Amino acid sequence: MAKILITEDDQLMARMYQKIFSFEGHEVELAENGQECIDQARAAAPTLILLDVMMPVMNGLETLEKLKADPSLKSIPVIMLTNLAGQQDAETALAKGAVKYIIKSEHDPKEVYDMVQEVLTGYTRNEVPGA
Repeated sequence: MAKILITEDDQLMARMYQKIFSFEGHEVELAENGQECIDQARAAAPTLILLDVMMPVMNGLETLEKLKADPSLKSIPVIMLTNLAGQQDAETALAKGAVKYIIKSEHDPKEVYDMVQEVLTGYTRNEVPGA
């Protein structure tokens, strides 16, 4: 299964997503801010990064820019996960290299999991079980 790096400063949300992805057989790493995300991505080489937009230290868009500017990290698909529903925010994130922009309040955790599975299936050569 995939290695997912969840970058979320809300610990309750982070643990909820961690439980869902772990239950489905994925290996999950957690980061609380953008700098931790970059450090863990370099150390753990995740298959995919879920990245919250509003975070301390370095916000999600800044983190996304740094991830995509790093040759060793730029090929990792990044899904932005946020409560910001602005169309401009979504367009900015996608223009900076995110593969998807998910508004947390519009989807239950299972729907978020399903959307991540769709992205994973597109980025892996082997079929992802449960997709």
